[in-house]
Amino acid sequence: MPPLILDIKPQKGLNSLLFGTGTRDAESCFGKPEETETLGDTPEEKSLIWHFWEKGFSLFFDVKQGIKFTCVEIDHPETLLWGKKIFRFSEPELKALFTLQGYKEIDMEDHDWGERRVSFDDALMDFYFEKGRMISINYGITLEEEKILILPN
Repeated sequence: MPPLILDIKPQKGLNSLLFGTGTRDAESCFGKPEETETLGDTPEEKSLIWHFWEKGFSLFFDVKQGIKFTCVEIDHPETLLWGKKIFRFSEPELKALFTLQGYKEIDMEDHDWGERRVSFDDALMDFYFEKGRMISINYGITLEEEKILILPN
């Protein structure tokens, strides 16, 4: 079986799995997760997480929105973004790539535990660096609140 290639599609999904779809679609794309967990104290905050440890990623599903795929965390070193092996990029190269793609909202933060976060807010993507080397990527979408349809009497 050929190795899995992860292809990031900003604001769309991961490989053929689209944001807003459910666990059935995730399972048909990637198989069963090695581990699942639920995070969040209230129904409004609850997330179901599918961990694919061996494949180097985790999928997050928003429970309030009907268990919809909304976020992914990746640490697989061969991951592609716009056809490029993104984990090989330095921070300046990453910024240049995003600028070339038309993204301009860059935010950075150095964490006490040693990681540096580089975020592209208009792409809803966070990149984490440790000692100058990219170690993980988080990205996703924000689902709109359910619209209430009011019909006239």
